[in-house]
Amino acid sequence: MDEHIVILIIALVVLLYGYISKWLARFDISGPMVFTAFGLLLSPFGLDVTQVKVDAEFVTIMVEIALVLVLFSDAALLDLRLLKQSWQLPARLLFIGLPITVAAGTLVAGLIFPDQPFLYLLMLALLLTPTDAALGKAVVSDPKVPKTIRSTINVESGLNDGIIFPVLITVVALIMSGLDHAQDQHWLVYVMQQILFGALVGGAVGYLGTKLQIFCFKRDGMVETYLNLIPIALAILAFYLAEEFSGNGFIAAFFAGLYAGNTSEMARGHIEDFAESEGELLVLISFFIFGLAFVPTTLPYVTMEVIIYALLSLTLLRMLPVMISLIGTKLDLATRAFIAWFGPRGIASILYVLIVAHEMGSIKGFETLYAVVTVTVLMSILAHGLSAQPLANWYAKRHRPAEPDTDGEDSTA
Repeated sequence: MDEHIVILIIALVVLLYGYISKWLARFDISGPMVFTAFGLLLSPFGLDVTQVKVDAEFVTIMVEIALVLVLFSDAALLDLRLLKQSWQLPARLLFIGLPITVAAGTLVAGLIFPDQPFLYLLMLALLLTPTDAALGKAVVSDPKVPKTIRSTINVESGLNDGIIFPVLITVVALIMSGLDHAQDQHWLVYVMQQILFGALVGGAVGYLGTKLQIFCFKRDGMVETYLNLIPIALAILAFYLAEEFSGNGFIAAFFAGLYAGNTSEMARGHIEDFAESEGELLVLISFFIFGLAFVPTTLPYVTMEVIIYALLSLTLLRMLPVMISLIGTKLDLATRAFIAWFGPRGIASILYVLIVAHEMGSIKGFETLYAVVTVTVLMSILAHGLSAQPLANWYAKRHRPAEPDTDGEDSTA
């Protein structure tokens, strides 16, 4: 593989999409659609311009950096003070809907793929549980949609990947240690160490780094340009420092962002600027790599069972748990269905599955599971990308924006 060719192609795709992005948006064609399509077009399944292996060092580094910055920025943009005022709906989705989704996903996977070990099925459910608000950007950014509904979808997307990742790490550690060693408590110590040290190191880096940034800026010691660069450096520092202290770097990046974004309004503003520009570029590059490297590798393993599970994952296995979790709220049926539908599978699933593939060394033995993730994400890119704006318009016409009631539930009827 010639990395320089890949980099040149990415630059050309960015230019092409950037010039006509607003025109394409009028037809509900999103960035993830375009970058995934170009990746697939240039892969061995298309023009075969270049070949990229899933476990290539170039791919691993790109994916790791993208995931670190996505976790950091997602966490930083979670306003804990605002969340305290209107936390009931996101809490229902995260602490009722999410566990039901994982359990249902594992159970149904066992029925469709009876030959797969339980831990593999659980890993599949975990890979497909995190949602990606970016694929339904029109919904979370359209002011016509009630603020509480937009916030609920956004907070769920921002937090569920951070909740799922430690569990996913646990499952991967169990698989790699071998079922014969399940009684050995070493893996449990390893996982707890990864989570604890990752959270401590990340929190310290985010808090102290942001405090130092404020101190230096107020005393006219910083050039303003670097306000957008400091968060990037803090995210990467948290990742590598945690790894050095036997913690998990991705968890560290999440906690660094959580503390950085909630330590300073100024810092959160600059992180948001980064997320809307450089961060979005990394996300789009990840979709390109997904189409270029991962899709061609896994498509040969797509079967009817894979397609059925992917369809269920995007519909019943997502929507029913959400509908159940929202029982007892004041939301009407249309609002519950609206929230339930907008659980796209995108960047988190892509990055997690690429990280898992790298940890496992190859896709051998996991072909069916990775094929399910591929088909689910491809379906989601199209279905949620094409439906976001039309459904946002439809919903907004029938539900006027309303502020949450004092109990935190939305009064939208």
